[in-house]
Amino acid sequence: MPHSIIFVQMEISSALVENLANLSKLQFAEADKAAIQQDLQKMVGFIAELDTIDTTGVEPLLHMGDAANVLREDIVKGSVSREDALLNAPVKDAVFFKVPKVIKK
Repeated sequence: MPHSIIFVQMEISSALVENLANLSKLQFAEADKAAIQQDLQKMVGFIAELDTIDTTGVEPLLHMGDAANVLREDIVKGSVSREDALLNAPVKDAVFFKVPKVIKK
């Protein structure tokens, strides 16, 4: 049974852009917010335009191609020693790469 989705075009307001920025933890300059609002409105308009196309009898696309996974045999090959891997590391100790902390509590 074919599924039909009715898309209702919505108006992208500056409040919606603010809410999306807040939810995604992003901050934008006022000039950028106006541009983002316009871009989002264009996207919504495009989706509304797609909704007008008759897709009766069109099978859903599950994969972009019909190629199956081609798996290779897992063969152990040579690897880089720990010392060689750490040679060009900007910050390291005897065993590990050192990177800045990115998760804050």
